[in-house]
Amino acid sequence: MDAFRTAYVYIRNVFAGMLCETDEGYSFSYDEQYLSRQDASAVSLTLPLSEKTYTSKTLFPFFDGLIPEGWLLGVVSRNWKIDVKDRFGLLLAACKDGIGNVSIREERI
Repeated sequence: MDAFRTAYVYIRNVFAGMLCETDEGYSFSYDEQYLSRQDASAVSLTLPLSEKTYTSKTLFPFFDGLIPEGWLLGVVSRNWKIDVKDRFGLLLAACKDGIGNVSIREERI
């Protein structure tokens, strides 16, 4: 299962895991070092802390919910020239400094 694109997921600015777009859909896995932290928390209730890799044919609802909606989605789509159907691309472009404690990066920092 090769990744087409990868998103690095941060919780409170700490690297927590990787979200990958694959030929079969999407996968999310927590980083081993993150799981060993005393203060580790799950990215969402639907993706509890686990060593297993979560898979889905569609973008996980939690991550899809981070993407702007309405007029702001139109602004993001036009400014970055990303099709509104490219949910992963929108996530990478618009969720670097989102509201809440989760941020998405194209590179590991």
